[in-house]
Amino acid sequence: MNDETKKNIKLSKRIFSIKEARVVAQKKLPKLIFDFVDGASGDEKLSKINYTALDQVRLEPKVLRNVEKRKLNKTFFNIDYDYPFGFAPMGMCNLTWPGADKMLANASIRYNVPTCVSMASTTSLEKMYEISKGHSWLQLYIFQDENFVKDLLQRAKDTGYKVLILTVDVAILSRRARDEKNGFSMPFKIGPRQFLDFATHPKWSLTTLLSGIPKPMNYLTSKNSKQVFKRKENRGSTDWDTLRRVRDIWKDNLIVKGIMSPEDAYKAKNEGVDAICVSNHGGRQLDCATASIDALPRIREKVGRDYPLIFDSGIRSGSDIIRALALGADFTMMGRPLMYGIGADQEYGLNRVLEIIREELNISLGLVGLTDINEVNDEVISKKYFKNMKY
Repeated sequence: MNDETKKNIKLSKRIFSIKEARVVAQKKLPKLIFDFVDGASGDEKLSKINYTALDQVRLEPKVLRNVEKRKLNKTFFNIDYDYPFGFAPMGMCNLTWPGADKMLANASIRYNVPTCVSMASTTSLEKMYEISKGHSWLQLYIFQDENFVKDLLQRAKDTGYKVLILTVDVAILSRRARDEKNGFSMPFKIGPRQFLDFATHPKWSLTTLLSGIPKPMNYLTSKNSKQVFKRKENRGSTDWDTLRRVRDIWKDNLIVKGIMSPEDAYKAKNEGVDAICVSNHGGRQLDCATASIDALPRIREKVGRDYPLIFDSGIRSGSDIIRALALGADFTMMGRPLMYGIGADQEYGLNRVLEIIREELNISLGLVGLTDINEVNDEVISKKYFKNMKY
């Protein structure tokens, strides 16, 4: 992103940290919507462990090095990006605020980073690719109706997508207590329980009413299937043969997201998967799982130095990205911080969150004595904390 682009970005005047964006979003959004974005599975311990575990990884400052000029650009799948992060796939984003999908697509152009289009996107995969000017990757769940999957992949090919993310950690949807308590359901419905919540947030409610209730457009625009979006659809039959069938159909870059086991990572690599996203779904699946940052170095050791790894789950700052790169990631993804920004102040809030991340990343790189993001390795980690990392 050049200096002129930076000058033209309109930023929120009320957000000074990701934590603050979350607080503002919580005030501005209906409880049901904020809890959908912010919530996790079980007792929600893992979602907190994800970022507290990252925080335990302490960096070692280096001094008396010329770090005046610094480079943050990263190449992934032979594509040059301005930063080592992308936008994680998130379903039904327009529930957070009407037009959220478009905001993310526009930001992907502005920052020259990829945005991952969820199967449950409220904007069709074709429209997202068009708005993002090709900065989109597509995320896929496996469904009982394979005709729907084949149709979706053919649409992606015809549109121009070159990267597919197969999410594999939702064979069974976890219990999410906040959603159950609030009566949140998909397809999205408004009943008596939600009416009072929405009535006390008139700006969100009126804007959403005028824009229309968000719907999962990739389902509604499918020509060859009667597949209906069911949040709790049973995907328990998904196995390695399922992965092989997807690999046979999809000849471009394939990422498998949701791997936390070194053994699974090694097997996926041998099955011809082009990259792995180390992720526990942001703590939204198995609440008693390990933190993603704890799994990352073990997976890196198993798959070797040159195999592409993406890190996801827990990033709340630019220094978190440095930590993930230091422990073996080649690229990173983030989700909730973007939704906090949009919930707090729409596109201004999203831009502000991304500027905070960018600025923190740039500063942290220099303070560990480096000038190129591609030089980050485990030497920037304070060994005392690295060896004694605890949740």
